[in-house]
Amino acid sequence: MSGRFGASNKVAIAGYMHSTVRRHADRPLGVLAVDTARGAIMDAGLELAEVDGIVAASLFPTAGSHTVEDGVSTVTATWMAEHLGARARYVAGFQGIGQVSGALALAVNAVATGAADTVLFYRALHNPRGSYHGNSMRVIAGQQQWTAPAGYFGPLAMIALPYNEYLQRYGADREAMVAVVVEARKNGARIPWSYWYEKPLTAAEYLAAPMLADPVCRYDCDIPVDGVAAFVLTSAERARDLPHRPVHISGYAHSAPAPHRLPLHWPLDDIMAGGAETARRLWESAGVGPDEVDLPQVYDGFSPFVWFWLEVLGYCPVGDAHEFVRDGRIDSDRPDGLPVLSSGGALGNGRMHGIPQMLECYLQLAGRAGARQRAKATIGVACQSSPHYGGAVVYSAEPF
Repeated sequence: MSGRFGASNKVAIAGYMHSTVRRHADRPLGVLAVDTARGAIMDAGLELAEVDGIVAASLFPTAGSHTVEDGVSTVTATWMAEHLGARARYVAGFQGIGQVSGALALAVNAVATGAADTVLFYRALHNPRGSYHGNSMRVIAGQQQWTAPAGYFGPLAMIALPYNEYLQRYGADREAMVAVVVEARKNGARIPWSYWYEKPLTAAEYLAAPMLADPVCRYDCDIPVDGVAAFVLTSAERARDLPHRPVHISGYAHSAPAPHRLPLHWPLDDIMAGGAETARRLWESAGVGPDEVDLPQVYDGFSPFVWFWLEVLGYCPVGDAHEFVRDGRIDSDRPDGLPVLSSGGALGNGRMHGIPQMLECYLQLAGRAGARQRAKATIGVACQSSPHYGGAVVYSAEPF
């Protein structure tokens, strides 16, 4: 197996730390981020002075009218560099398509090229008080003038459109989505830092949940939270001398720019065509295929994304994902189940974007998943955001 990614398996994750995920933390986000970052550095067996790179994809993910303040509602790489105490010579923030995978690519390439020897990579997310998508706008200019006044505003409307298209095109129904959300909550309930720790969900509870944007109900959405996760990356050679088994970055791909549409207009055809191209470049980058992956972790910020990723990655034919999950094929407790939500994902942890997927790949491939450790975990894939507007990363326990 060989891919086109020049830095394949030359950079590895050496340690991590994850904060407890809460609706509203009892400390400012910046303080939580610094403490989590220092914990990750300690976990990797390193000193603060050895970290010479800091990378983040800072985002305040609400569509509402809330103040953005560095260190409070978001934490940029620059803010972290100023407050962590390390003397970094490489500080970068990602801005583009595929927030988590894109930022990770910056960190990997920094180590691979010698711009930094050891990079702190982190994601810090904030849940503002008040209505998460509360909008105080009274006058709307630009492209949104054609959509927002009619009620087409925010991510709920954005995902309800392709979800409806899928249901109608392939004869699917909401009952098939039960398997997705119940599986995510089952696994998230097993993870101590999860917002849904010890709080699984039943099928009856899911189907009785209030509708937010038909057919999207409350439990089809990840819950907004305060939380931070941090990882330490260094060369694969150096990582072998550190306390934990290194997990290598073998390849990645980010989605190409989507066709120009009205704001938040994500037709199903765009998602699937763009996602197929993302998946093609992902497998080409790492030199592996879906049948070689033990741990595919698909993104689930909204439950329909699970169907979309299953299909574009090649785990089932287009239009069949609803039957695939209804048949129990993603039950991670079944010997033949495809463990696409074994981390609980965003639906089972909270709105940490692609972090649950990335962290599950790290923990399982490093042999650090504790009671959840899977017998076979050698190659993992972590997906983030929509298949046509996100990205994915291939991880491996051993270089190939």
